[in-house]
Amino acid sequence: MARPREFEEDTVLDAALERFWAQGFDATSMRDLIECTGLTGASLYNAFGDKRSLYRKSLDHYVQRGMRDRMARCRDLPPAQAIAVFFSDVLRRSLEDPQHKGCMLINAALDVPPDDAELRQAVAENLRAIESFLYAIIAAGQADGTIRATLSATDMARHLLGVLAGLRVLARVRPEKELLEGIVASLQDFLTP
Repeated sequence: MARPREFEEDTVLDAALERFWAQGFDATSMRDLIECTGLTGASLYNAFGDKRSLYRKSLDHYVQRGMRDRMARCRDLPPAQAIAVFFSDVLRRSLEDPQHKGCMLINAALDVPPDDAELRQAVAENLRAIESFLYAIIAAGQADGTIRATLSATDMARHLLGVLAGLRVLARVRPEKELLEGIVASLQDFLTP
């Protein structure tokens, strides 16, 4: 009979996520993961598989508790307000992060080895989910006249996805309040009819 787990999975994923997020996949060793989670190597392998599997589960955990929660909070807001709240939250998180880690999803997009098709696909699917979320909000705003309709909702959603990615990369290397606030402030002019 298997012994029950003596740890909380979310707690372990939080610890692994923080380490991967701060150091990246390659720079994080199994020894680092053992240290930050407090589990033995055998327990980590039995519960999560190898380092790559733990990375993937940590990334999924991040997306679920961060991006998907943020999108859910914004879905029921009026369209222009939903985009403003979404990007204001990203801006706040970027400026309040003393380690300047950026976004784990964007970091993963840059960190994924070119030959890891499965992980690249997972990152791409999450980016598509964000794009679809932005598209739905923009289309609703164009329909009710609160978001300009001179560009297609598809093109505007893709532009905002690019702004999001750029904002999160800049938050790592140039976490300057004026710079990041300026990027988010310019969205108002881009969206307003």
